[in-house]
Amino acid sequence: MTNVKGLLVMDVDSTLVQEEVIDLLGEEAGVGEQVAAITERAMRGELDFKEALEERVATLKGLPESIFDKVFARIHFNKGAKELVDELHARGYKVGLVSGGFHETVDRLAEQIGIDYVKANHLEVMDGFLTGKTYGDIVTKDVKVEKLCQWAEENGLTLEQTIAMGDGANDLPMIHKAGIGIAFCAKPVVREEAPYQINEPDLYQVIDILDGLQ
Repeated sequence: MTNVKGLLVMDVDSTLVQEEVIDLLGEEAGVGEQVAAITERAMRGELDFKEALEERVATLKGLPESIFDKVFARIHFNKGAKELVDELHARGYKVGLVSGGFHETVDRLAEQIGIDYVKANHLEVMDGFLTGKTYGDIVTKDVKVEKLCQWAEENGLTLEQTIAMGDGANDLPMIHKAGIGIAFCAKPVVREEAPYQINEPDLYQVIDILDGLQ
């Protein structure tokens, strides 16, 4: 095994990509405003994430499975996404995604830019239609921390050698846990508490933070 130098773990919606995918799904279901309002409250830390997710997913019941292709076409990486992953790989880092979103879209995003690890939620589909439920573990703030620790351990890294980045309240525990914690175009509560901030949508600025610490 090659000697891994570090690990970046980041959120997906409004961090790796510009959109909140659950909101796009909500728009397709005709409940866009309702879903977006719940998302906003959850990201600010006003709602329990798990409950908020279940409430939003329930509104998607009856959507055809083909909705994932339709929504995927509307997702855009934030500036510098591929460049950041390539540069970190060149420096001997691994890159992981932890998402309160869904494997159905996150796996495809990860494949496009060469991500090493992915943990997201699964939407239940029966007979070609969404049931309005998830299955398996829900990716909560605690699961995000668990994955950061697990992937670091798998690569023989200390937490000091990790970077965690996100925009919402459920990213804060992993931001606090990592050696370098970054708020990315984040909600006020996250900006206040994170040791580092990137306040313009350019992911490559992670490299500026890294280089500034060396």
